[in-house]
Amino acid sequence: MNTASIPVGSIRKSGAAARFPLDRWYVAGFSSELQDQPIGRTFLNQKVVLFRTGSGEIAALEDRCCHRSLPLSCGTVEADGVRCGYHGLLYAPSGQCLEIPGQERIPSKARVRSYRVVEKDRIVWIWMPRDEDSAPAVEPPDYPHHDDPRYKFGSGMYHYKAPWQLIHDNLLDLSHLGYVHLKTIGGNARLHMNAPMKVTQDGDTVKVVRLMPGSTPPPTYRAAWPFGDTCDRWQEIEFHVSHLAIWTGAMEPGSGAIDDPRRGGFHMRGFHGITPETEDTCHYFWSMASNKHPDMPENIDTVVEQTAYTFDEDRVVIEDQYRNIADFGDRNSWMDIHVDAGANRARRIVERLLADVRPEEVAG
Repeated sequence: MNTASIPVGSIRKSGAAARFPLDRWYVAGFSSELQDQPIGRTFLNQKVVLFRTGSGEIAALEDRCCHRSLPLSCGTVEADGVRCGYHGLLYAPSGQCLEIPGQERIPSKARVRSYRVVEKDRIVWIWMPRDEDSAPAVEPPDYPHHDDPRYKFGSGMYHYKAPWQLIHDNLLDLSHLGYVHLKTIGGNARLHMNAPMKVTQDGDTVKVVRLMPGSTPPPTYRAAWPFGDTCDRWQEIEFHVSHLAIWTGAMEPGSGAIDDPRRGGFHMRGFHGITPETEDTCHYFWSMASNKHPDMPENIDTVVEQTAYTFDEDRVVIEDQYRNIADFGDRNSWMDIHVDAGANRARRIVERLLADVRPEEVAG
C-alpha cells in the first residue's frame, strides 16, 4: 500500500508519509520481554535483534549474521552476546564478532551494525539515527509511573497492520470511547462528544484535556472503584513523537477539584509507545498503571484485562479504517470535525520534523 498518495483532511503527506523522524529515541519493548532468548523486530524499516547478555546488559544489533545473513534472532543468547544459529558466529553487544567456531583468526570486517539502547523505567528505548555514527543528544524520556508506589501496572504489545499515525489519531481523540468501548471504559457517547476540550502545544508536545463532571461510571471504573450513579471524570493526553502518556480517571462528585493534579479517586495511567515498523505497519507497546481503593480487592488484573480488551477493539477499527483508505485510493479524503484538533496538531509536528530534516523528501 502506498500511503504517500493518501490525502488526510487539510494535511497532505506530499511523499513524507513514507518516512519517519530520525535522530530520536523510540520504544523497542519492555524490560520484562528480554529474558534468555533474542527478539527480532523491525523498527523504521530496520531489522533489529534485541537481547540481554549474561551481565544483564541489553543490546541491539542489525538482525543478520555477516557470514550468510541468517537473522541473529534465530540464534541463541550466551553470556557474552548472541550466537548465530547457522554456523555459530558469536557477536558482542558492540556488533563485533567474538568467535568463529573452527577458525582462530577473526577478520576485522566480521561485525554487524549496533544500535544504542537504554533500559529506563522498565522500558527499552532504541536510538534510531539518521547516520550510523550520530549519537543521542538527549536521554530517553522519563516515565516514572511504573515505579510509583501508589500504582501497580501491567503491560502488553500489539502489531498493527496500519501506519503509526492512525494510532496517534485514535489516542488523541477519546471522544470515540462512547461508541467503540461501551463494555469497558466508554460511557455516555453524547457526553464524550460534547465535552469541552482544551488543546495546547509546547514545542513538539501536544496536550489534550477533557473534563467530564457528572459522568456515568463505565464498567471498568465500577469494577475497580465503588462509584455511585455519577462520577467526575478527566482525560489528559500528552503526545510525544515516540509515545503518548494518557492519564484518565474519575472521582466521587464533590470530593475535590477535577482539574487538581493532586486529585484523588480512581487513576489509570497509560503508556503508549507507538513505533513504526514499516510505512504500513507498526508496533504498539502499552502499559496501564492503576491505584487501588482501600475497601476493594486488588484491581490491577481487571484493569489490565479490560484495557487489553479496549485495545483489541481499537485495533479492529484502525485496521479496517486503513484497509478502506487503501481501497478508496486517490478518491479517499478526510474532513475535520471539532474532536480532531489534537490529532491534527500532532500530524503537523511530524510533518514539520520531516520537512526540517530533509526538505527534498517533502518535495517528493
